[in-house]
Amino acid sequence: MIDWDDVRYFLAVARGGSVRAAAGHLGVNHSTVLRRIAQLEERLGTHMFEKLPAGYRLTAAGEEILEFANQMEASSHQLETRVFGRDQSVRGLLRVTLPPFLATHLLMPDLADFSRMNPDIEMEILPTGAVANLTNREADVAIRIVLDRETLPPNLHDLPGPELSSGIYMARDRLTAWRAGVADPVRWIVINTDGLPGWAREGEIHTTGAPFRTPDAETQIVATRQGIGMTKLPCFVGDADPLLVRVPGTELHGHGTLWLLTQGETRKTKRVRLFTEFISRRLAAYAPLLGSE
Repeated sequence: MIDWDDVRYFLAVARGGSVRAAAGHLGVNHSTVLRRIAQLEERLGTHMFEKLPAGYRLTAAGEEILEFANQMEASSHQLETRVFGRDQSVRGLLRVTLPPFLATHLLMPDLADFSRMNPDIEMEILPTGAVANLTNREADVAIRIVLDRETLPPNLHDLPGPELSSGIYMARDRLTAWRAGVADPVRWIVINTDGLPGWAREGEIHTTGAPFRTPDAETQIVATRQGIGMTKLPCFVGDADPLLVRVPGTELHGHGTLWLLTQGETRKTKRVRLFTEFISRRLAAYAPLLGSE
């Protein structure tokens, strides 16, 4: 199968009349043009150019190839135009991945607004903290909480959002019981398998007993409401829950920065641009809530 890129090099030499002109047009070096022309000639089994003192002239075979190469170029442009036009329409599938807390406790009203404003865009929301592979189109847009931008793949295009703070929370009723002298153990509720977190010893109430672990964010909140113990939550989650209260004597912690991440040509499609512009404005408006004191 003929490589269209090789044909592009052939057309550049045929139209420019020299390797130098073709290299300048394509933004590559002289040797690259020669290599790609030789590669195409070997594949076709014929010489396409005569090398003359004044430059390169097409052979009879080259003239014939030029006709088909022009047709290939026209078809390529037509395909690009059609695909670009399709992607610039405000329709089609839009996959967005984001942490569950953000989906269920902050952005769902905004996602609903965007859906109502763009009824022809099919929304697929992937609530997970796992890193989706944007390159393989597992998602078109990723909203991620990131402590260090350097940890993200360098090929991603990013738009930084507001800073997030987190606090240590427990059930309001459980705090009242503790102050009344109820001796039930206060566990630390965590979503990983690490050891005792540092925040579990920083406040007036120290955890005792075995930990309570769950990988599910909503289960973490419900367990805290039930008085099992205390846990670390983003402020926009904990402060908005009337059944929870910050543990006395604890400080706020930096939870990271929200980033909108896209990849490659995907970010140029209209539905992706509309979404990232829309959601970045909403996130900016939430900045005081996300980093609340």
